[in-house]
Amino acid sequence: MYDLFIGPFVEFGFMQRALVGSLALALGAGPVGVFLMLRRMSLMGDAMAHAILPGAALGYLIAGLSLPAMTIGGLAAGVAVAVLAGLVARFTALREDASLAAFYLVSLALGVMLVSLRGSNVDLLHVLFGTVLALDDAALILIAGITSLTLITLALIYRGLVLECIDPNFLRSVSRIGTPVHLIFLALVVMNLVGGFQALGTLLAVGLMMLPAAGARLWTTDIAKLLGLAVLAGMASGYAGLLVSYHAGVPAGPSIILAAGVFYLVSLAFGTDGGVIRRLIPTRHLEA
Repeated sequence: MYDLFIGPFVEFGFMQRALVGSLALALGAGPVGVFLMLRRMSLMGDAMAHAILPGAALGYLIAGLSLPAMTIGGLAAGVAVAVLAGLVARFTALREDASLAAFYLVSLALGVMLVSLRGSNVDLLHVLFGTVLALDDAALILIAGITSLTLITLALIYRGLVLECIDPNFLRSVSRIGTPVHLIFLALVVMNLVGGFQALGTLLAVGLMMLPAAGARLWTTDIAKLLGLAVLAGMASGYAGLLVSYHAGVPAGPSIILAAGVFYLVSLAFGTDGGVIRRLIPTRHLEA
């Protein structure tokens, strides 16, 4: 049992760093994913994950696999796409989801092309799918910093964020914080995707954000419980995915996301608040 579940994380430093990075990512990305889901912006997370690619690729083109360069580039690209999508939605006939879809496709193609100009296919795979087993101290500090800032910021804007999820029209009628809260939240989404990019790559970074949140929703509708369950599910997915990767010799990043996918599928079947089996079981109706 020790060799199966604990040994890899005791004997190997790279497994320890991968586990710490995965736990930190789940702690920050889980709550962000819950609010994305509650705001019906789940697909926006996927679009933004691809939007950071050209900035990160430009940083790679200039400085190679440099953490500061790729981080700054990814942040700049993500913010730029979010702002541009909002402007297009405001000044044209296109809705924000359509403009985001357009920008995400262009960003993905541009990012892949930029990496291909200088790097090999191995470099491209690292950018697209991440290298969670190669996390160094600098990457862990970056992820920990993003997670800490995310939790502090969410605590400060929590009430406004919840109100905007439940009734944005009421929030606009009683306060002017709706727009600032929305912009701050978008910044948190981009930051967590950039942090996830370091470990899981641009194609998988959104997985640890959305799959635990979607699975948690099938167990409860209480927001506080949703946040806690999403974080726990993300952490468990990181741990399980790393174990599967170590023992089966498969890539770690996809293993983590597949573990989160298993949680989602189990929740889909057995969830007590909307799962398939729960809906099929007849319930006793109230009698007059």
